[in-house]
Amino acid sequence: MTRRQAGRRSRTHTDRKRGRYIKARPVGGERPTDIAFDATIRAAAPFQRARESIKRASGMAYAIQRRDLQRKVRVRRTANLILFVVDASWSMAVSERMSATKGAIMSLLTDAYQRRDRVGLVVFQKDRAQMVLPPTNSVTLAKQALQVIPVGGKTPLSAGLMLSFECIQREKAVHPDIIPLVLILTDGAGNVSIGDMPPQEEAHRIADQFRYEHIKTVVINMEHQAFDQGLAQKLADRLGGPCYSLGQMKAEALLDTVRQEMTK
Repeated sequence: MTRRQAGRRSRTHTDRKRGRYIKARPVGGERPTDIAFDATIRAAAPFQRARESIKRASGMAYAIQRRDLQRKVRVRRTANLILFVVDASWSMAVSERMSATKGAIMSLLTDAYQRRDRVGLVVFQKDRAQMVLPPTNSVTLAKQALQVIPVGGKTPLSAGLMLSFECIQREKAVHPDIIPLVLILTDGAGNVSIGDMPPQEEAHRIADQFRYEHIKTVVINMEHQAFDQGLAQKLADRLGGPCYSLGQMKAEALLDTVRQEMTK
């Protein structure tokens, strides 16, 4: 995987002429850019005697041909996008969930300010999803957005997933280097559709797009263990990511989960 811009948290290969030079590889049929001169000279060295006639004809002391060309392989840090997608319906313990989410977002933003990460928050409840906090690394904007979050009503899971997917696509278009991680806090029990499909089927169809686009996701099952019907796990399976069941969600636990997933 190659990325085009810089960040400070995750290491990735980059196809720009910046970053730490770690090795070289043959140019092959590619356009010869960012040439590794040391590796190119080494590649051409065994053929110098065979190329004596070429050197005499051209007046060169050292003959290099296209097949000798080596280009640099570089690595650099790249930025992450951590997008929280929170079920704000009455189907779960709203106050505990919101408290944990707000604490984790503020903790992540402290890191984001230095590491160039971006953090966003999507909330879904009643019949719609809202981008409460557009992706940002501004602590000031986050505090303002997190003061009032709407709660109550039904569970439009499909709307939350769709808005999140569209947000990721926009961010990737503007910041090609971004590596997204979507944390979905829900019990998985959607009961409002945005189209003609049944709510659960529609949510799973949208979840398939995350897996198809290789967007890393984590589902945090907020349903009480005694009432859990396995819907959060089914959603996680369609998304292609893990599902964690945390009976008592605290800001520290959520923050640790995010950090562990970013290092995988």
